[in-house]
Amino acid sequence: MRAYANYKACYLLSFGTLCLLAWLSPFVAQAENYSAEVKAADVTIQGERIVLSADISYRLSPKTREALQNGVPLFWIVHIKTKQVRPFLWNKTLTEVALSYRLQYHALLNMYRVSNESGDEMHNFSTLAGALDSMSTLRNLSIIDKAAIAPEQKIIVELNIVFDRDALPLPLRPIAYMDRQWYLSSDKTVWQLKK
Repeated sequence: MRAYANYKACYLLSFGTLCLLAWLSPFVAQAENYSAEVKAADVTIQGERIVLSADISYRLSPKTREALQNGVPLFWIVHIKTKQVRPFLWNKTLTEVALSYRLQYHALLNMYRVSNESGDEMHNFSTLAGALDSMSTLRNLSIIDKAAIAPEQKIIVELNIVFDRDALPLPLRPIAYMDRQWYLSSDKTVWQLKK
């Protein structure tokens, strides 16, 4: 009888562990890294303006590709902040720029459309790679006036890309918050401004 009880306890423990792993599987990081990544960024002075140039890589997961092919638009927001570093207080935000991109597939046209929601620009592409490339390059984006920075100030620039899961259709949102394949945001990239 004791052996049967041990077997039953072992079986319940194994079954419970299996259920827990199945429930946690969307939360466990997968081998592939599906996200946005800042590959390179540079801040330079052009006349009286400080401008940013950056190369970003967008990697879509199989589930997001499938949703895109079925007409679900995908949204990213590129956040750029210029901050003054202060030794005894929190850093002071001097400027904040946000660029919003929408990527959508149009089945009737067999075309991908990239819309810059911030600047009302729209471009069509025959391939997904071409559409992602158009979102991947920022060139000479003005982020702050040179006159707004005192020479003695230590300035940092923060850049991160956020995948906007709240912009997805309502039935898809809970899945997007639980499944790692929908975590398409980047880590924050921070560097010091050289004057």
